[in-house]
Amino acid sequence: MVLTIPDEALEKAGLNERKVLIDFACWMYDTERLSKFQACKLCGLTRDEFGAELMDRNLPVYHITEADFEADMKSLEKLGM
Repeated sequence: MVLTIPDEALEKAGLNERKVLIDFACWMYDTERLSKFQACKLCGLTRDEFGAELMDRNLPVYHITEADFEADMKSLEKLGM
């Protein structure tokens, strides 16, 4: 799919093509439509660069799942915490 946004509209919003692509990738990751790997690939950033972009937008760098939480709780129990 090709999405065309007039340069004038981007300029008025203070954006450029790269910023829009990074914003879109961050949104897709934040809404869990893309994995971090997929979002990085979409906008052409490394994991560290993408993580910095997420932090700049006050978005979570990591989405914890229920399975992750349960595994962490089991680990803590084993450690006696």
